[in-house]
Amino acid sequence: MQLTRSEDDALSGKHGESLASAYRILVAIGEATHAERLVPIKWAHVSGVNYNTIGDAGVRFLEHFTASARVAVRTTINPMGYDRTRLEGISEKFMEKQRSITNSYEKMGVTPSFTCTPYEIFDIPERGSPVSFAESNAAVFSNSVLGLMTNKESALSALASSVTAKAPLSDLRASEARNPRVAIKPDFALETELDYGLLGYFAGRVVKESCVALEGIDSPSTMQGKALSAGMGTSGSCGMFTLGDANGERISFGRKEARGLIDELSTADDGDLITLGSPQLGMGELELLSRLLDGKKFTKPCMIFCSRAIHDQAAKLGLTDSIQRSGAEFICDSCTCLTPYVSKTQHDAVIANSVKAAYYLNNSNKVGVALKDLHTIVGEYSQ
Repeated sequence: MQLTRSEDDALSGKHGESLASAYRILVAIGEATHAERLVPIKWAHVSGVNYNTIGDAGVRFLEHFTASARVAVRTTINPMGYDRTRLEGISEKFMEKQRSITNSYEKMGVTPSFTCTPYEIFDIPERGSPVSFAESNAAVFSNSVLGLMTNKESALSALASSVTAKAPLSDLRASEARNPRVAIKPDFALETELDYGLLGYFAGRVVKESCVALEGIDSPSTMQGKALSAGMGTSGSCGMFTLGDANGERISFGRKEARGLIDELSTADDGDLITLGSPQLGMGELELLSRLLDGKKFTKPCMIFCSRAIHDQAAKLGLTDSIQRSGAEFICDSCTCLTPYVSKTQHDAVIANSVKAAYYLNNSNKVGVALKDLHTIVGEYSQ
């Protein structure tokens, strides 16, 4: 892989060990993916923020790495493990470790966004701009809907891009990888966000290419696109979808396939808690939820996960007050998955509308999931 003189100097350690480590990561990835060179990026979004995700080894690595590293491009970060205004059920050890992580990132100069949907909060670069997104739903959504160019990055590769402002020119940052050779066509009308999430999960599982075409569906709404992107990002390596035909293999997605995924992911008939927000809810979903709940109250506890920025925007419009009158509780800066708020010690099963949430709650939190779409949840669990 060809490097510029300044890149080679940084790689050799002339500008510090942290920057050299970052370039070693990018060069190793670039060589493995046959990249000819590194390209400048406009934005990095880093995962590996939740203590439950990176553990003690991650805490120590960040403390060491960020002692000298500073971001060189706009850098936003994923949700952490809890809401700093809601400490019930959070152990002192967890808070201490989580504070260390957030302090490390903030020392680097990141924007403390704590969101998995940065595309709903920040200004979007022009179409065709290279970025480096580690959050899987954000990578798929940005490639497919926003026309940005990112691979499905790891926490380390996005972190390396944040301090170098560079990324390898390979895979979905190259235009040839964005032309799908496999198409999936649903043989039934997709109606709910859960339908789109199941389609994405199916596509991610069966398609081994970087990009897949989805035939016979209209442009999804933001809510549907998020569900589709999150499902696809959860189940496989495919990092982009297009709408329309593809020259090559065609795969059918029918009710039988959708039902099979429901049977796999929906491991409970009911739950004692409703969780909404994986990916975190945005303004469109909060507006919809407010309309659906008008004058109603949930019959079970409900946690709504969203970023602080979205919560504050919704509060100005009166949406948070409207939704809280239903008995729902907002959890900011965190996510349904891998949080101490939703653990096996507290809940045998929860009710959720997210395929991604169902996968991680079942496999990581060890909590059963009753998977239902949002309209059904409000219909069955409010009065």
